[in-house]
Amino acid sequence: MNSIVFFFEQIQIMYLFYLVITNLSTTVMTWITLKQMIMNYFYANDIILEELVDTDAYIPISILAPAFNEEQTIVSSVHSLLKVKYQQFEVVIINDGSTDNTMQKLIENFDLYESKELYDLELEHKPIRKVYKSKSYKKLIVVDKENGRKSDALNVGINISKYPLICCVDADTILEKDALTKSAQEFLKDRRVIATGAAIGITNGSKIENHKLIEKRVPNNLIESFQILEYLRGFFAGRVGWQPLNGLILISGAFGVFDKKLIKKIGGYRHAIGEDFDLLLRLRKYCYNNGIDHKIGFVPEALCWTQCPADYSSLLKQRNRWQRGLLESLVYHRDMIFNPKYKTIGMLTMPYFLVVEALGPIITFIGIISIIIFYTYDYINAETMTLFFLLEFVWGISLNIISLYLEIFAKHSYKKTWSFIKLFALGFIEPFFYKPLLKAELFIATFNFTNTNWGEIKRKAL
Repeated sequence: MNSIVFFFEQIQIMYLFYLVITNLSTTVMTWITLKQMIMNYFYANDIILEELVDTDAYIPISILAPAFNEEQTIVSSVHSLLKVKYQQFEVVIINDGSTDNTMQKLIENFDLYESKELYDLELEHKPIRKVYKSKSYKKLIVVDKENGRKSDALNVGINISKYPLICCVDADTILEKDALTKSAQEFLKDRRVIATGAAIGITNGSKIENHKLIEKRVPNNLIESFQILEYLRGFFAGRVGWQPLNGLILISGAFGVFDKKLIKKIGGYRHAIGEDFDLLLRLRKYCYNNGIDHKIGFVPEALCWTQCPADYSSLLKQRNRWQRGLLESLVYHRDMIFNPKYKTIGMLTMPYFLVVEALGPIITFIGIISIIIFYTYDYINAETMTLFFLLEFVWGISLNIISLYLEIFAKHSYKKTWSFIKLFALGFIEPFFYKPLLKAELFIATFNFTNTNWGEIKRKAL
């Protein structure tokens, strides 16, 4: 019995250490984010940005949007992409073998005709059926291809595109009108930048008119509202915080701008569950291996708005896939972990993702089981239970509230007071209801990361 007690005592110590590391690192990242946002606020150059659009000091961009069974959102999304304010860009929609009316809606709504233009298909991908251009929208190209999933579709888009920068977005994306300008600015400010990302906003519940986001609202659906809070915390305490350390290894697949020439040098997207995570790791690995001084840019404002899952089933499928993608990429790039050759990402970022993100669900599960067993047999005192409660719930609530205030300071996307009251209230209950649900699914995914099933997410019409 003593050996069993000793075992679970060690488990609790490990779980306690994990909670401290997780919350402390998130707090530090949040403070780094606050510093960055204060600097951005006082040194904002929106006037320069406006002038940039009308000068020759820009880099042409190709917007690539893979689409699979997106008939509910594809028309609004394409209209949104075509309306961005930028001097020279094109929109390439890649229909990845959709089995619904996605292709038909594109043909009918955008006056498409078959193009006979020849392209240099340098990157490998599934066969292309037809390439279309639009009589009404000269900047639009639509590719119809056999299904090969997102990474394969993006490789097609890279081959078809003609500009030096590519902007990869999801098919349900709505871009802010200055999204390309703010992203391209990162490449102009520092020639070492090879890719740039931005904060992602959620359209669920918002008012959309004429293919444009008119007013950001917090939806009444709890699952959707919890995700808004989660996105705020994830970007403010994660992406923005890693950038000053040059430790950013993830740009969301919903919006990212990349140097096309560099992507071609690494062979394009690899067929992976987490293709966005894998791509940036491979880009950074290539640069370090070849002595290329490089940086990853990040714009803290939400430049892209996308739908989040609106039901439990779709949410869990999405998070299961994200966790499997994370684990697959860490295994594939395991030679980078604790490797000083890769500097911050090798010695800090990837070990953090390994311990906190990849192994976290297992540590959490075993830790909670040990607490339940100790509590059942009176091996745990009130002080210890209080400590675990403070670390697991109170600290988490505090980080939710801080992230919400950062949103007010940085973007103030939600204009109505009621929206903030709702998010503020959700910040108190999220650790008790929403987080346990996700942690349980991530625990399941950890033991199923070899599964390559994508999992279809239900969409709502825009």
